[in-house]
Amino acid sequence: MRTGTRVHSHRTGAPASELRYVAAVPATSDIARARSALARKLRDGLEQRGYLEVETPIAVPFAGQEPHLRPFETTFTPDPPIGPAGVEGARRLHLHTSPEYAMKRLLARPGFSRCYQLARVFRDGEVSRTHNPEFALLELYAAPGSAHTIMADLEQLLFACASEAPARKGHGRGSGTISLRPPFERLTCREAFSRYAGFDPLALETDAFAQAARASGVRPAPDASWDDLFTQVLLERIEPALGIDRPTYLTEYPASQAALARLKPAEPRVAERFELYAAGLELANGFTELCDSREQRQRLREEQEVRRRLGREVFPLDEKFLSALDRIGEAGGVAVGFDRLLMLLTGAETVADVLLLPAVDEYPAARRAP
Repeated sequence: MRTGTRVHSHRTGAPASELRYVAAVPATSDIARARSALARKLRDGLEQRGYLEVETPIAVPFAGQEPHLRPFETTFTPDPPIGPAGVEGARRLHLHTSPEYAMKRLLARPGFSRCYQLARVFRDGEVSRTHNPEFALLELYAAPGSAHTIMADLEQLLFACASEAPARKGHGRGSGTISLRPPFERLTCREAFSRYAGFDPLALETDAFAQAARASGVRPAPDASWDDLFTQVLLERIEPALGIDRPTYLTEYPASQAALARLKPAEPRVAERFELYAAGLELANGFTELCDSREQRQRLREEQEVRRRLGREVFPLDEKFLSALDRIGEAGGVAVGFDRLLMLLTGAETVADVLLLPAVDEYPAARRAP
């Protein structure tokens, strides 16, 4: 997402100046205009496709269970006290790391079968060239739907957004342009690993995986798990090669990396999960949603155990979220990094270049972080 060169132009009507301001003259008002133009095009495109904009709470009683995310927390203190006896006191709340739980509760209700939110989300500790602790996330869901239908919707939406500011290769990965004209490239994880690292991860147990990783030029820790190895090779060998001339959907993640995605019925070793990359930068993460409360509960408990092993706080489960899943049916969803998308469209080099008041203003050393 950063600082620019020329781009292919695909015209659909937004003033070119609004989305090109940032790369040319990074004045605060120009950033604001670019953000406004992109938000407007996203909203217009989604509403044309039948998506309803929703808003959900930012401060929530149940944090997500992702092992490597740290939520911010705050306290709600009723004044005067509330409750049956008028004695209910302060309640701990978290700033959501994603609106996913709340939006799936809406998805289970009549009238919300296609919904989206342009949300402010918060993740403690994330300050770097591509991370800000508070950032904008576009999240959308469709029921019925799947990873494939969501990918089709998303590439059409991004193509429309690029109409006046076609995407530039920024992010320190060379100059030039990248076309957002559909269809985007699609690679399974197995295909990508075979092409860019020289081996099939699903064919290997941990020791053989570590040996193959070293042969590809990666230096894993001696005690690295299978998932540690997968992530390290993905970050060091696969991601930098993705989406160079056109965006790439990386699909069919290993089952252990399923998160909240359904396993593929015909091949349960992989999940119906995808990530979208452009110019080597991750832009989106989506699923055919897991809508089985029993299986989801088991996965969340496994994530709780991982958090416990890592010495991180273990949060209680969100029972309202779990109870909603069985009422959804088949669904697809995706989260898109709004700030990173704007980086791509404007050719900006760091996320700070597309924020009005970035966190790196307070932590200058973070400008050098990867």
